[in-house]
Amino acid sequence: MRPLSNRARLSSLVALLFCVAPAGWAQEAPPGSAGTHDHAAHTADAEATASSAWTIGVDGALFGTFNRQGGPRGDTEFVSQNWVMAMASRRADPGILTLTGMLSAESATTGTSGYSEIFQVGESYRGLQLTDRQHPHDLFMQLSAAWRVPLGEGVGLTVAGGPRGEATLGPVAFMHRPSSSANPSAPLSHHVFDSTHIATGVAMLAVDRGPWTLEGSWFRGREPDEHRYDMELGALDSWAARVWFRRGGWSAQASHGILHEPELLEPGDQRRTNGSISWLRERGDSLTAFTAAIGRNERQFSKARALLGELTQTWRRTTVFTRFEDVTVETEILLFPQIVHRPHPGELVDPVRQLTLGGLRQLGAVKGFPVGLGADVAVYGVPPLLEFTHGRRPVSFHLFVRVQPPARHGRMWNMTMGQSMESHPH
Repeated sequence: MRPLSNRARLSSLVALLFCVAPAGWAQEAPPGSAGTHDHAAHTADAEATASSAWTIGVDGALFGTFNRQGGPRGDTEFVSQNWVMAMASRRADPGILTLTGMLSAESATTGTSGYSEIFQVGESYRGLQLTDRQHPHDLFMQLSAAWRVPLGEGVGLTVAGGPRGEATLGPVAFMHRPSSSANPSAPLSHHVFDSTHIATGVAMLAVDRGPWTLEGSWFRGREPDEHRYDMELGALDSWAARVWFRRGGWSAQASHGILHEPELLEPGDQRRTNGSISWLRERGDSLTAFTAAIGRNERQFSKARALLGELTQTWRRTTVFTRFEDVTVETEILLFPQIVHRPHPGELVDPVRQLTLGGLRQLGAVKGFPVGLGADVAVYGVPPLLEFTHGRRPVSFHLFVRVQPPARHGRMWNMTMGQSMESHPH
């Protein structure tokens, strides 16, 4: 673990990044962009009101987290999970152009091996699979552009892509889900549902009509390596397809994709299939957000499945949240973290269950930046083979401070790469 002073300095840099963002970045959105309502209505408003001026928005989160993971494999540390995202949209006849950039300093603020999270498996570090830790995100989480062109009444075509972007696979990434916005940790099911929100090289096509959107993408399937300040460009060797239904506060998706050798140290392709449904309601100072998802990864010799449920409820300054997961983990990797796992017939996988309960209290704002203090606790259902390595009843908890940029016109809830600022219900 790096010295605390180094992480504190990097956390300050991320906070400075928020603070120097001009207040004008959260410009007044066109009429109809506030609140949550029918997607088709937003599209019509956008086409009627968009002009040559840029509509710009900023969102993000900076957590300062005391992390205590339970059991023999757990660690105690102070880390900072963080990200900042900026979007800019303007009319580019005959459509609307949207540019998106997303950054994270987690490689410095959590360490290059990421932060402690028991039972988590995914990516690699120093020639071994990364186990019982959540990898940090790359500095460049997204650099993409999208152009939506109307084809007729209520119908549009979107072309999108970039050197770093989001494959059309899985639910909205956990950072952008309002149901997980108060939780500082990535889900254990991250590599079943939304790990392709960071894909190096993405090309996407989408057609939308009313509440329906059909998307397809081609991307590089290999996950990022441990060097977090570069991008490993290569052939677009993987594909995914996703269909969305969005109406009112409801959104649902079903998706499937083939990832070409996503793991650096584990040969073999993966087939990923999942579905999810979310609901969001905002009324004044009240917010209710729910997400349920089910999915699986098919590997050469085994299958990993996942079930996820998230709920967040806010009343004025107080937020309570919960997350339940039932995830199939790669038992052999967790049992022998110092040995590179090679796929083989009959390899062991077992279910792990996690229940997290937490809360957050908004303390106020510093120069318009909301500051909240929170805590959560997680308990686990451990399979017999992992009781020796992880304990029979481990308990983990976080104490954290959360800082966000001002949201004068709402957060980028449920945002995906193919959407513009005008067409997204903030």
